[in-house]
Amino acid sequence: MAKRDYYEVLGVTKSASADEIKKAYRKLAIQYHPDKNPDNPEAEDKFKEAAEAYEVLSNPEKKQRYDQFGHQGVGGAGGFGGGGMNMDDIFSQFGDIFGGGGGGGFGSFFGGGGGRRTKKGTNLRVKMKLTLAEIANGVEKKIKVKRHLIADGVTFKSCSACQGSGQVKKVVNTMLGQMVSASTCGVCGGSGQIVDKKPADADARGLIVKEEVISINIPGGVAEGMQLSMSGKGNEIPGGIAGDLLIVIEEIEDKVLQRDGNNVIYDLYVSFIDAALGASIEVPTIEGKVKIKIDQGTQSGKMLRLKGKGIKDINGYTKGDQLIMVNVWTPTHLSKEEKEALEGLRDSDNFKPDPGNSEKSFFDKMKEFF
Repeated sequence: MAKRDYYEVLGVTKSASADEIKKAYRKLAIQYHPDKNPDNPEAEDKFKEAAEAYEVLSNPEKKQRYDQFGHQGVGGAGGFGGGGMNMDDIFSQFGDIFGGGGGGGFGSFFGGGGGRRTKKGTNLRVKMKLTLAEIANGVEKKIKVKRHLIADGVTFKSCSACQGSGQVKKVVNTMLGQMVSASTCGVCGGSGQIVDKKPADADARGLIVKEEVISINIPGGVAEGMQLSMSGKGNEIPGGIAGDLLIVIEEIEDKVLQRDGNNVIYDLYVSFIDAALGASIEVPTIEGKVKIKIDQGTQSGKMLRLKGKGIKDINGYTKGDQLIMVNVWTPTHLSKEEKEALEGLRDSDNFKPDPGNSEKSFFDKMKEFF
């Protein structure tokens, strides 16, 4: 089923402020929270949907990419991070929208267990430079990434400071009765575990830095600035889950072809002779050179189309086209013989401009092709 528009999910407009987006998400999070809707799959789906929308719209960079490219601009394609958020990701947001340190405060708000939530390792970000040919149809790339990984032979034991809960609770007596506050354990960092035994090359958390070769399948049709995500390929963390690997796309400018959405544009310069008499000319495309026919009497500014010679649509199986802009080249230096030959044709009616009504203006041509 197609994803709903994130603004529609939260019930806000594109011009909504950060506070309005946060308030809208807070309202939905309370309404559909699992503690209030036990054994209700529909409520859980809405809870996750709202969290995913907030995760994008609360981040200025992701919001900008979403406004420009839609769901595919924030990792919604090609087997990357478009499958929605897990519950651990969602509960990690609550320190932001409810002002607490994490999921525990939110659970207490509903009178639920508020137990330790699984922590997540930090994300890694890499830039991926792609040629126009690689962008057109997609490509598999292998990159080297240095990650923090739990070392072989590390053993953990329950944290004595929080008894493995990951939280330290404090009871305060007030005139309204006892109030319990919970904060992340400073000894184990909220994981509920501390290192028991570790190899010599591991740090105090039992982690080592290791370089790995990771294979990345880039879908066809990605664009400059688009961010893709590979779940679990970031840094690991004791007692938690690994972060993600974020891939930021950078387009290498092609020296010959220019990208325009899913179409590519090529400026073709032809001689006056070829334009007047017609010719068969070889032109470059993303997939290699092809021959095209220049009709007799072709005018400068004419646009030709090569169907399906553009870039694959990231949302489907269609491909853009290649548009060829024909430019008739006027020589800047003529020999004496060439000048005399052209002077003899100056008064010929065939060489006098006569566009008539059949010739379309530049703007009419642009409307026709775009």
